[in-house]
Amino acid sequence: MTQSETDQPQAPGPQEALQLLMEGNGRWALGNLEHPHQTVEWRLHVAPHQDPFAVVFSCIDSRVPPEIVFDRGVGDLFVIRTGAQVLDQGVVLGSIEFGPNGYPSARLIVVLGHERCGAVIDAIAVIQSGGTAPGHIQAVVDALRPAYDVAIKLPGNLVENMVRAQVRLTVDRLKADPLIAELISRQGLLVVGARYGLGTGEVEVIAT
Repeated sequence: MTQSETDQPQAPGPQEALQLLMEGNGRWALGNLEHPHQTVEWRLHVAPHQDPFAVVFSCIDSRVPPEIVFDRGVGDLFVIRTGAQVLDQGVVLGSIEFGPNGYPSARLIVVLGHERCGAVIDAIAVIQSGGTAPGHIQAVVDALRPAYDVAIKLPGNLVENMVRAQVRLTVDRLKADPLIAELISRQGLLVVGARYGLGTGEVEVIAT
């Protein structure tokens, strides 16, 4: 690691932060990874403090680890993950609010859905069967029902339509959250929605 890497530049603005993520994703998709901020020296450098430049709210799917698909490293991202990036009114929402509210370096929130989402596929099966998912998984199904209600009215692939609907609905909910709305208005916070292709490795911005 060079000395310049430990000299923290000014935190990127929201559009620049999005560009950094998309450039990193381009490297991931092509297999030209740089693995920034993954050295022992960098780990020691950020141990006393953190200045993440973005919040990524994504699915728990093992094939979609945000730090890898955006080719970023330690201290770069706040990451919150739930099944199909399901949002609640408590711990999950509070965790998303925490990043940009407590750290002025984080002026970007990305809601990241993905192709062939297992939580979406299972939710469709439960909803269409009229049954109930085991344990607390039913709460995930219930939270995904608004996206199902949107997607079922659209032509094309139901799973893909529901993945995209869930991303867009989640972006809308975050923008309507009073704390996040204030950060958008007063500090230029940017909230965007994106969709990840499991095979291509590419992230596509689908909601702004």
